[in-house]
Amino acid sequence: MTMSVQGRMRGSMRQLFIGGNEAGQRLDKMLFKYFKNAPKSFIYKMLRKKNITRNGKKADGSEFLHAGDEIKLFLSDETIDKFTGQVTVVRTPHPRIVYEDDAILVLNKAAGVLSQKAKDSDISLVEQVISYLIDTKQLTKEELKTFHPSVCNRLDRNTTGLVVAGKTLPALQALSALFRDRTVKKYYHCLVKGEIRESRRIRGYLTKDEVNNRAVVIPASELRESGQPELPGVSEESAPVRPIDTMYTPLSTNGQLTLLEVHLITGRTHQIRAHLASIGHPLAGDSKYGDEALNRRLFHDYGLKYQLLHSCRLVFPELTGVLSQCSNLTVTAKEPRLFKEICRGENLKPIDGDGR
Repeated sequence: MTMSVQGRMRGSMRQLFIGGNEAGQRLDKMLFKYFKNAPKSFIYKMLRKKNITRNGKKADGSEFLHAGDEIKLFLSDETIDKFTGQVTVVRTPHPRIVYEDDAILVLNKAAGVLSQKAKDSDISLVEQVISYLIDTKQLTKEELKTFHPSVCNRLDRNTTGLVVAGKTLPALQALSALFRDRTVKKYYHCLVKGEIRESRRIRGYLTKDEVNNRAVVIPASELRESGQPELPGVSEESAPVRPIDTMYTPLSTNGQLTLLEVHLITGRTHQIRAHLASIGHPLAGDSKYGDEALNRRLFHDYGLKYQLLHSCRLVFPELTGVLSQCSNLTVTAKEPRLFKEICRGENLKPIDGDGR
């Protein structure tokens, strides 16, 4: 969105020109973002009095915006400044970028970094993305009044690897739909307790222990035996449990530990960590679902303080439109240094081609 200011009797007039990040939404929704400190009643009053117009005509706020639309604000500078507030950009180190085009960024998240902030004082990948886009002049503070770039998939704080961010509103909407529909294939590497020599697909259901903030896995057979309805016919938003589907392939093992590649088919909170722990193969270093004795040894030998889980590969489907540049794209990220150091130190041997 661009803005110009012109003088007007008894005040001033500001012009807002709608860009791609504002197009496609209702006028009132855009104004709620722009005048973030104003009550909705004030905005609707200004529309009724024609102190806010669209393309020179009276508007009621229900109109959908198009790129190039002109919004005029016949309001004093003091009123506008009061209700828009200050846009603060936190300068942060730039994120580690593994792929970028006009619409998206694919980032390699480090351990300890939040995907999105949990409280106002947090610095997350989102703040890093905004700082990067501001510094590279791909985004302005004025645009931040109505649009915030964001990430479309989230990893736990100490899970490393690939996170995708939308640089524009159309890209963000398209990416969100892709991840919601599970059409982006997601692969992870993780180090787990025990020896695994065969690939396997495991299914079950996941519910939340709110008291201990833990995911609890229920095997599919147990849920059927309980007489509860199958989840595919139940709204997931209202269901007490949600289906989970996980595939894994062993890459190397030393008999006590196994390096797995996991294809995450569904994407629930803590799914890989809880699902593998439920079948007796918890992740190395996982303080919530892991094996205490193994974790103590790995901390003593390598200083490991978090789960060894890394989002290593994303495979995009065939795409058109705003995401056409990443059609059939495969993006990869190598494991962090400590992950590779532990694999070397534990003398993990590649699995033979026949899985034996």
